Amino acid sequence: MVRRKISKPTSCSRILVIKLGALGDFIQAMGPFEAIRKFYKESHIVLLTTKAFRSLGIQSGFFDQIWLDNRPNFWQVNNILKLRKRIVSFKFERVFDLQTSDRSNFYFHFIWPSEKPEWSGIARGCSHRHKNPKRDLMHTLDRQAEQLSLLGIDKVPSPNLGRTRKNKSKFKIQGKYFIIFHGGSRHRPRKRWPGKKYIELANYFFRYKKLRPIFLGDKEDRFSLKGLEKTCPGGLNLCGQTSLQQVVVLLRKAKFVIGNDTGPMHISAVLGRHSVVLFSKESDPRLCAPRGKNVRILQSNDLDQLSLKRVISAVNLLKMN
Repeated sequence: MVRRKISKPTSCSRILVIKLGALGDFIQAMGPFEAIRKFYKESHIVLLTTKAFRSLGIQSGFFDQIWLDNRPNFWQVNNILKLRKRIVSFKFERVFDLQTSDRSNFYFHFIWPSEKPEWSGIARGCSHRHKNPKRDLMHTLDRQAEQLSLLGIDKVPSPNLGRTRKNKSKFKIQGKYFIIFHGGSRHRPRKRWPGKKYIELANYFFRYKKLRPIFLGDKEDRFSLKGLEKTCPGGLNLCGQTSLQQVVVLLRKAKFVIGNDTGPMHISAVLGRHSVVLFSKESDPRLCAPRGKNVRILQSNDLDQLSLKRVISAVNLLKMN
């Protein structure tokens, strides 16, 4: 296929960026978001995402509009046609598909028979297809950077959440604390270190380091900590009580953060917090681990067999002030 000439940044007045989730993937796309915004300073840039990430998209400051995708099933024809009409009628000149999934590939094809915009992604027939046969063996950040380079965007910064600094905590927490993300990956339990070991870890740092453990997660994670006041008297269970913005605020002041391979650990890494991320054989840290100078990855084929001593040692190796 003959590739169309790349339009100059100033000639693309309307740009669509597609990123639907999940949380960790959305956070890792913050660098590409910023790179696109800087490359197209005068363009009107729209983010197509899901409700969960609307506020993060707004606070990033990289977009002029946020459109929500409710991810209609393929038999929900009316909803699909509404989304198609909205995309086609806006007459985007360029689309950056950072989701690169079957769904977003479908969005490329459903534009037909209308004129298709220049499209950066992996859909067959798109103008700037990322064809690297090893793309699925690349870390997410490297893969996205290479994809953007096909359209002349050579400088992709590390993800950052700088604009969230304006948020204030609704929780009055006294003294120094650390944060535990004991949940995540609900449908893949092998990616979780056992909850009882997290409680043992919490008790250790509360008793010997005088650091208060704060447990964060969703409502189901809160239920899994039932009786925490007895098993971990110093612990504070805020699961199910925090928005993403409040999670960010709490993370900023945490002494350190520890958790499974789950989305909030990417936020911790981006904020520069001292972080220990636990991986099992269920996922490959070479492809998806949070990156950062203060991040330490600890991997065990079976997290049930990962000892408390080894995790404590990993935390103690963090160069914390």
